[in-house]
Amino acid sequence: MPGIVVYVRREFKDIDCPQQKLSRLVRSVCRRFRLANATVDIAIVDNDRIRKLNSRFLNQKAATDCLAFDLSDGKDSHRWFELVVNGQRAISESAKRGHSAGAELALYVTHGLLHNLGFDDLLPLRAGKMHRLEDEILKQQGFGPVYEKNMRPRRRRPSGKRHQNPQGHRAKC
Repeated sequence: MPGIVVYVRREFKDIDCPQQKLSRLVRSVCRRFRLANATVDIAIVDNDRIRKLNSRFLNQKAATDCLAFDLSDGKDSHRWFELVVNGQRAISESAKRGHSAGAELALYVTHGLLHNLGFDDLLPLRAGKMHRLEDEILKQQGFGPVYEKNMRPRRRRPSGKRHQNPQGHRAKC
């Protein structure tokens, strides 16, 4: 099946970010990196659900903003990504940062997708590059910036290690 297919599952429904906007964002990022054949599943969840998944796949007890899984089998050109984003956290973080909850959620989707496309934010220089790219993408898609100089930086993960989940797929974020 050629093209970029985006599925959005809303387990957490208290956030306003239309599926059409998220689909357009994902397609834009994929086009930017010349990815023409992919399926991207996005699950919008709450703190409790992402905490359970984070514990299961990354052995971290805290609620996080996103988890990104590359489920591609490597045998063909079709990529398959699973993104789990925390809608409840997006609401609370956006209130602190002064932008919409939809923009914060779009940041989480962009961040997870960039991880699946090979970006990482483990080292300060790489993190800066990734965050500037996220800002650029979010501005182009009408969400506005998140990481400009006057904004507070996001939290840091406690470990720079990549972890394997039981099925062998890498989980990130």
